[in-house]
Amino acid sequence: MTTPLPVQSVNHVGRMTKRVEASRDFYRDVLGFREVVRPDFNFPGAWLYNYGLMIHLIYNEAAPDPEGEIQTRHDHLALHCDDLDLVERLLKEHGVPYRKNVVADRGITQLFCRDPDGHHVEIGTYPPTPAFI
Repeated sequence: MTTPLPVQSVNHVGRMTKRVEASRDFYRDVLGFREVVRPDFNFPGAWLYNYGLMIHLIYNEAAPDPEGEIQTRHDHLALHCDDLDLVERLLKEHGVPYRKNVVADRGITQLFCRDPDGHHVEIGTYPPTPAFI
């Protein structure tokens, strides 16, 4: 067996965006991240932090467009929450379309939505220990 890399944790998730302001608003006002100071790069973007996770919004014309159905089998950022009824109510208040999914045999309920550039976000309730442990 080979030795794995000595990774300690996830530092940040980068999201390409053509809509920096709208994406900043979504991650800040809908998902509860706080904007933090970003280095003076030569391109637009924003850094946001909460829940032990940093989100780097990176301006890029290659960012996707928010079209099509909300997918449950697509690349996504998954966030844990114990009160999905509140999440569902707040998504409705913010006018964010979502799709609900239940994985009954694992006790998982998921709400999938998309950010302003179409990146999928999952907010769910999960068992305290991953099934493989």
